[in-house]
Amino acid sequence: AMDNKDAEAEIHPLKTEDVKAQENHENFVERRIIIKQSSQLSRLSRWRTAAFFISLFLCLIIVFAFSFIIPCPERPISERTWFQYYENAVAYQFLAIEDVDKDKVQDVIFAFRASNGSSNFNHTCLDEGLPSPCAFLAAVSGKNGTVLWEKPAAKEVEWMQCGIEQLGEASEPGCLVVGKPASLTALNQTGDVQWRHSNDFGANYTVLTPLSVIPDVDSDGVQDLIIFVATGDKIKTFIHSGRNGNEIGSTESHSMGGKAHYISLNVGSSSYFLFYTGNSVYAYSLKELYSAATGMENSLPSLEQDPLWERNIDPTTHRFYLPRHGVTSCSGDIHYLAKIPGASRDNVLVVNSEMATLINPQNLQTLWTLNVSRVMSEPRLGYYKPDVLGVVLESEIGPNRKKVMIVEGGSGAVQWDLKLNSRAESPGLATLSTADHRSTFLIWGEYNVAGNETVESCWLQGSTAPQQKLYLFHPSYTNVLLELRNNTDQIIAFSAALFERSRHACYVLLTGPQPGEEPGLVSLMKRKLKEDVSESKVIWLSQVAVDSEQYIRDRLYRMRFHSRV
Repeated sequence: AMDNKDAEAEIHPLKTEDVKAQENHENFVERRIIIKQSSQLSRLSRWRTAAFFISLFLCLIIVFAFSFIIPCPERPISERTWFQYYENAVAYQFLAIEDVDKDKVQDVIFAFRASNGSSNFNHTCLDEGLPSPCAFLAAVSGKNGTVLWEKPAAKEVEWMQCGIEQLGEASEPGCLVVGKPASLTALNQTGDVQWRHSNDFGANYTVLTPLSVIPDVDSDGVQDLIIFVATGDKIKTFIHSGRNGNEIGSTESHSMGGKAHYISLNVGSSSYFLFYTGNSVYAYSLKELYSAATGMENSLPSLEQDPLWERNIDPTTHRFYLPRHGVTSCSGDIHYLAKIPGASRDNVLVVNSEMATLINPQNLQTLWTLNVSRVMSEPRLGYYKPDVLGVVLESEIGPNRKKVMIVEGGSGAVQWDLKLNSRAESPGLATLSTADHRSTFLIWGEYNVAGNETVESCWLQGSTAPQQKLYLFHPSYTNVLLELRNNTDQIIAFSAALFERSRHACYVLLTGPQPGEEPGLVSLMKRKLKEDVSESKVIWLSQVAVDSEQYIRDRLYRMRFHSRV
C-alpha cells in the first residue's frame, strides 16, 4: 500500500500538493472561526461585566441619595393630650375640626366671648371696632394646642359654620360667622376676614341651621349662600353672594305653622328645602325661592323642579304630603327630618313622637318603619356591620333615662341597644371609623351596674343627677363597654375625629360657662383615645365574660382606624 502511495505521489506531484494546501486552508479557516468566536465571547463578557457594575453603581447612588441626601417626609409628632385655657370667658357651642396650617394634622376652631384674646396675640375687641366684651374666633393647633390665630368676629355669635368652599377670593374652605346684631363675617383658614356684611333680620329672630350653600346663581364664579331666619311663625329667605356677601334680590317671607327647622335635599337634579314644624312639613324648590327673591328665572340645572314633588306640594300653603309612611303633612308630632345616605341617593328619615320612617325621595315610597318614641337628639350615623351604614337613635325612656339604639340603615332592624342614665344637657354621641370597616361609638351617660338599685331610684326620682361618663363601644364586643372618663365640668361641646389620615383618633372637649352665665375659666382639651383605653374600666353588659379584661383593653388599644372618603 505504501508503495502505491509513493508511486501515486511520483506520478501526480501537483495533486498531492493541492490536497495538502486544501487541508491547510480548512484548518486555517477553522482556527479563524474559533478565534473570532472567542473574541466575540470575550467582548460580550466584558459588556456584561460593565453593565453589572454600572447597575450596581446606580443602585448604590439611589440608596445613598434616599438615605442621606433626599430627606424622608417627617410624620408629624402630635401630643397625646393638650389643654388651652381662657380666663373670664364664656364658650359657644361650636367646634370645627379642620387642617388650618396645612401640616396634615387636624386643628380645632371654636368661639368664645371675652374682653381680650389670649396673651399670645393680645387682640382686643376695639381692634375690630366692636364693643367689649365680644366674640372671638380662635384656631388651635391639633399637634400641641398652641393658638394659631384669634380674631374678634362679632358682638355675639348666633352661629358658626366652617368648611364652606370658596368664601370671598379664597380658594380654600373658610368659616362663616352669623353674629348678633345681625351680621355675616367670612374668614379664611388663616383667620383673615374675606368680607363682612350687616343684615336686618328683624326682631326676635332665630337663624335656621346649618346654613346652605347653593350653586352660583349670580354668575360671579363663586357659589352662593341661602339663609333662613325664623321670626314668629314666618320664615325669611336671604340669598347672599359667596364672593362679597352682598344680598342677591330681596327678602321673601313664608308662613309656617309654628317653630320650624329644615333640611336641604337633592331630588335627582332638583334642589328642595323641607321645613318641618310640630305637625307639618313644607317644601320649597330652590328655583321658586330664587325666582321669588330676584323676580327672574335661572337656567341652572339645579333650579329645575321635580314633577312628583310638585304634585305633592300644596300650591297655596306649600304643605308637603309624605304618603304611605304613617305621618301626613297635617298629623303627627314631627321631631326630626334627617338625610340618610343610600346607595345612589340620600333618603329621608322622618322621626315623629311614635316612630321613625325612612322614605325614598325619588318615588316617596316607604323603605321601613321602626317603633321608637321620644327621640331626644338628631340621628347620627355609624357602622355596626362592616360597610353597612347604621342610624343611631337616642330616645328618652324616663326621667334622667335614655336608650341608645343602632338601627341598620337598609332594613330598619335594631342591631344593638343600651339603656343609660343621662342628664338633659349631656352631649350627643360621636363615631369613628375603624380599619375593620365598622365604627367605634363614643357615648355619654352613666351605665347602671347591676346591684345599684338605690342609686337608680334616686335618678328616677330626680333627686340625684347622673354623672357624665364617656363610654366606648365597638361591635367586636357586643357585651362590653369601656368607661373612659368621668367628667365633672359643664360640657359645652364635644367632638371626635381622626387628627391624621387613618390614625391618631382623638376627642375634643370644650368646657366652662355658657353665654348668659357668669364668665369663668373656659377649657379646650384634645385627648388621644388610646390614652383612655389603656386605663379604662371594663363593664360587662351581660354575665358572660368571653375574655379577660386586660385582653379586651389590649385588643381595643391596638385597634386601627380608617378615614372614609
